[in-house]
Amino acid sequence: MEAFKTIISKAAPLTLENVDTDQVIPARFLKSTTRDGFGENLFRDWRFNADGSVKEDFILNKVSDATILLAGKNFGCGSSREHAAWAIHDYGFKVVVSSFFADIFKNNALNNGLLPVQVSDEFLKTLFEAIEQNPETKFKVNLETQLINIEGTDKSETYAINPYKKHCMINGLDDIDFLISKMKSIEKFEQKATA
Repeated sequence: MEAFKTIISKAAPLTLENVDTDQVIPARFLKSTTRDGFGENLFRDWRFNADGSVKEDFILNKVSDATILLAGKNFGCGSSREHAAWAIHDYGFKVVVSSFFADIFKNNALNNGLLPVQVSDEFLKTLFEAIEQNPETKFKVNLETQLINIEGTDKSETYAINPYKKHCMINGLDDIDFLISKMKSIEKFEQKATA
């Protein structure tokens, strides 16, 4: 997993609320068991017409250089498919910001190197307003300090994250990498237990 400390980026604003995982990555595209290639079908039915042509008015077809997805409340609800986090990350997003995440989506995101930043309803509105006023607005997400702010302003908010997942993301570790990093301690424990 790629180490994560700070991201400074524009954000793609997806103002819709209650976006479920089938909207993030439709079930008909869940034929692979590897994480690669899901990004091309991220929000497939919103990004493309039935004939495969691009829907010009959908936000992801307008903003191509953002690594932050700014989403409406209750993002990632619905089924527990891990593929939703895979698709968002494979598309190029490193952070998803919302005022509420479904628990399973939040855990899937953290397990796959995608940082879910949960902010207050009021601050989410402030973030959307900043983009509305200037689509080139950049945001800074600092994992070490657990702070998100609008670049060039004093508008910021802290966010919570599980300390274990924070450690893993900062150090670029997935759960298996973390266990391997503790191998010597595990071996010492096993030696004591069998002595």
